[in-house]
Amino acid sequence: MAFVYPDAIVSTAGHVDHGKTQTAYALSGVWVMKHSEEIKKAMTIKLGYAQVGIYDCGGEYYYTDGILANGRCPDGSEPKLVRRISLLDVPGHEVLVATMVSGAAVVDGAVLVVDASQPAPQPQTVEHFAVLDIIGVRRLVVAQNKIDLIPREKALENYQQIRKFLAGTWAEGAKVVPISALHRVNIDVLATYIAKSVPPREAELGRPPRFSVLRSFNVNPPGTPPEKLRGGVLGGTLLQGVLRVGDEIEVRPGLKVDKPKPGYQPIRTKVLSIEYSGVKVDEARPGGLVGVMTGLDPALAKADALAGAVAGAPGTLPPVWTAIEVEAKPIPRSAEGRGEPFKQGEVALVAVGPATVFGVVQAVKKDVVTLALKKAVCAEQGSKVVLIRQVKNRWIVTHYGVLKGGTAVLE
Repeated sequence: MAFVYPDAIVSTAGHVDHGKTQTAYALSGVWVMKHSEEIKKAMTIKLGYAQVGIYDCGGEYYYTDGILANGRCPDGSEPKLVRRISLLDVPGHEVLVATMVSGAAVVDGAVLVVDASQPAPQPQTVEHFAVLDIIGVRRLVVAQNKIDLIPREKALENYQQIRKFLAGTWAEGAKVVPISALHRVNIDVLATYIAKSVPPREAELGRPPRFSVLRSFNVNPPGTPPEKLRGGVLGGTLLQGVLRVGDEIEVRPGLKVDKPKPGYQPIRTKVLSIEYSGVKVDEARPGGLVGVMTGLDPALAKADALAGAVAGAPGTLPPVWTAIEVEAKPIPRSAEGRGEPFKQGEVALVAVGPATVFGVVQAVKKDVVTLALKKAVCAEQGSKVVLIRQVKNRWIVTHYGVLKGGTAVLE
């Protein structure tokens, strides 16, 4: 059977402890929380992802890998693979909102997970919804989770709160599916609405390949002899074009250098292998999350050191900026911080494309904020920018805008 490429990326979203990772597990059968600190703290810290097959069993609803019993339909028949999507699980904790923003920048749709046993919306639910709005995501399904913990009347009350929260927004008509992710109740209905609400991404195959790096890894166990070392792995998604094994690629912003003058030097390497959740293929296409093994020194890729970079055909990538000018607007429905003016010297988190970096406010002129970046970013002029500020000792998404210009060290 020919490999079926993932054709869309769907992210979880919502407040901490509402069951995003459990919902991802119920859909995919993969526990995406694998980092040692995540396991120790029982919370999502890194972006996690899994490929989800969506199957037709000849009935009203679709099924996924996580809910097919022994790979068979409920009636025992052979499931028909309709499509694949990539599922991206993001952190909900307020201090990790920047990680969520970098993930949201590449998604096609989202599952907003809401705990039915708590009043809605909770703070990170508001923030995550605002980020999806800013980034331009317009495909949403709400998973009203943990209905097994409350009586019917409480679930209906929570449902009305969700509807009130979404009223008047682009997501006013979004489907709200009551589920128990833990007991896998109604996951088939959730899968059906995801499949119907998030269409396949329109792939621009004729353009030069451009890859957003969300994670990077050194996959070599300690003590690996030099002759058996494997190159650094880039995890992320191809936004356009086709990336093939053997292609030469450039990674920006690259390495920070001091000579012949201070700046950044792009890294060039080759694609050695391409893998979708354990399945090796000859090429990557837009629409899913994929791992790309390269010829890079693995030390350059360890511990997400290249997360936020952009890779693609040499000479085709956007500029590298060390300072940016942003026409900043307060996010809609922000609870805190949006009315606070920016101050010279203020430190903010700047999210643009797959990168999230610290920036220091250098100047404020009307609505245009100039920020010097602690680490350079690779982005097109006109890209959307999200600003995360510290308000009452909490990092909160307060403003958004577009990259108007700044200081480019690589064109």
